[in-house]
Parts: sequence; structure tokens; C-alpha cells
Amino acid sequence: MPEFIYPFVFPEDDRLQIRGSLELEKPLPYSQKNGGSGFYRPARIVLDNGIDLELVLYHNDATAEFIYLRTCKKDANLLEIIGLSREEIQAIHTLTLPGQLYMGSARSRLIAQAIDEVFYAPPLSQSIAAYRQHHLAVFPIAREGLKYQVAEALFENYGYYCDEVVLDAHHVFDSSVPLYNRKVEFTIFKDKDLDDHQRENIAVAFIADSIASGIVMREVIAKVKERFDHIQRVEVIAPFATLRGLSRIARLERGRHVATRVHVFETLLNALPPDFYYSAHFDIPEFHICPELEADYRRWWGEDGNGNAIADTACAGYGWSEVFFSPRRQIGMINSELGARHQMSILDIIRRNI
Repeated sequence: MPEFIYPFVFPEDDRLQIRGSLELEKPLPYSQKNGGSGFYRPARIVLDNGIDLELVLYHNDATAEFIYLRTCKKDANLLEIIGLSREEIQAIHTLTLPGQLYMGSARSRLIAQAIDEVFYAPPLSQSIAAYRQHHLAVFPIAREGLKYQVAEALFENYGYYCDEVVLDAHHVFDSSVPLYNRKVEFTIFKDKDLDDHQRENIAVAFIADSIASGIVMREVIAKVKERFDHIQRVEVIAPFATLRGLSRIARLERGRHVATRVHVFETLLNALPPDFYYSAHFDIPEFHICPELEADYRRWWGEDGNGNAIADTACAGYGWSEVFFSPRRQIGMINSELGARHQMSILDIIRRNI
């Protein structure tokens, strides 16, 4: 029996509604690879037409820092980018920051640790044990998915050398698409690097990218299934994933003959209007494997001058890929959104938390 059931109704781009429920089971403990206790939480999205999508949520030391907060020694270079003065930086010894401010190479290192733990946990380790290395292929979506180091996690945990098929699928503006105003464009799909024998051997596809509206991931899953006839399973590695985006992917599973499962860090996110790309935490304790971490996260963000909870609109990703590739641009995006929604900057929030 599910531990928690959350019903939902979303308007869809074809003027229909997606109706269903999120079913979250009780988190199950496992021993982390490098010591300590982690959790994985089986879940699924069940649509009213009977279609379902299997999910697994993960909590470990790295995923918690990625999604919630961390207390750390001062990083003068990071604080300089954020905008603190030299005098303010010198006065700091330790401080608490949210996962949104893990940026650049520091973020790449953290997500590699988190992904490594996800592949060590029972859901994937039990599945991978049924296959040999030439049956597995990794499909990182440029740009963000390239930073997840999924192939490295397969090697570190199982010693497997797996093929990688890099692809570029991204949004382009299209006003003819109701509600979302964007569609997917493919510019790279490097499967021509595989010969026929390699292609026929691939039974499990690991697709790496986060999910907001679900537009890109839905098209990528369909394309991978179309171009690889012998695929038996699709394992999506999505550190961030919104409930709305996952419900759209679930619709793709109608009449499926290939099982799809999505692996997510800690909690599912809310996709906010107008474009359902901006994704914040749900203020629902049952959504979180460790509700106390969410409570701390919400206290850190606090309220704006009008008494509005900033965590209700603080996007988990903001610039999404930009946070890996251009920290300064990411700070600009954070400040733009905080300014428009709360008349504050990230510097204002950090100063009141010091």
C-alpha cells in the first residue's frame, strides 16, 4: 500500500486534462557506498486511463546537499560572484547555502557523487545485475546530462565499459504549441558511431537529463525507442523532475512494450506557470523523504517584505544548465527571478542568513 497518495489534474497542450495520482511508498534504507545510511523510495504515477510510470526517489548525503542545504566553510571565490564585499567575506568563517548555489565544477563533483550512490542503491544494482556491459548504453542529453557522469558511475560500481550516445535535444520557441509555446529540436544524435552489432545488443538505455515540462524528455525517450529496436528498458536519470513533466511522460507509455523508470533526487518538484519550466519545491511534507530537511530549507529562504514564502517560488534549477557552465550568468538569472517575484536578490537572502 502507498504511504501517501496525491491526486492531480493538469491542463494539457491538446486541450485535454491529465488526471491521475502520485503514489509514494515508504522510504527503504540502504547502506551508502562510503558509509552512513541512505534511502530509496519507490513511487509511481497512475493516470486515470490506467497508464502508470515507475519512479524511484533517492536520499543520500550528496542528493541532500544538492536539493536542500549545506553548511560549509567560506568559499571566497563563490561569495565574490554572488556579490559580497571583501570585508563581508573576511568576516565569515562558515555559512549555510542552498543547493542552487552549488555551481560550476563544485556542482559537477557533487552530482557525480550523488549519481554514483544512486547506481549503488538496490533499485539500479538489482536491475543492472541482469545484463552484461554491452547490453547497456548511456544517452546524455547536452548540455546538462553531460555533467552527470552516468557512464563513470556504471564503471565505478560495476566495472562496465558502456557505449555513450551523445545527443542534443532542446527547446525552440513555437507559438503554435498551446500552453507551452515551445517544441523540441534535435541537432545531434551520435548513434551513427555504433555499428549494427553494437546497436542490436543494446537492451537498456540510460537517458540523463532533468525534467521540467517533460517536453524534451518525452521526445528523447520516443526517439531512442524508435532508433534502437532491441531496447527492453529505459532508465531515466533525472536529478530534478516535476510532477507535471512526469505525468506528460506517463502519457507516452500508452501501449508500451518497453518499460520506463525515472530516478530522481529526494523529491518531485512543482512546475509553475506561465510556461511550466520554473520548478520549485512542493510545500507538502509527505513529498520529502526527510521532511526536516525541507523545513530547514524553507526557513533559510524565509519570507519577502509582503510575507510571501520565497521557497514556494525558488526554482530548484533556475538556469538549469547554466549553473554548470556559467555561474555568473546563473546568479543573474536567480536575481532576475527573485527581483520580479519578491523584490529581493540572492545577496539579500544570504546577508540575513549570515
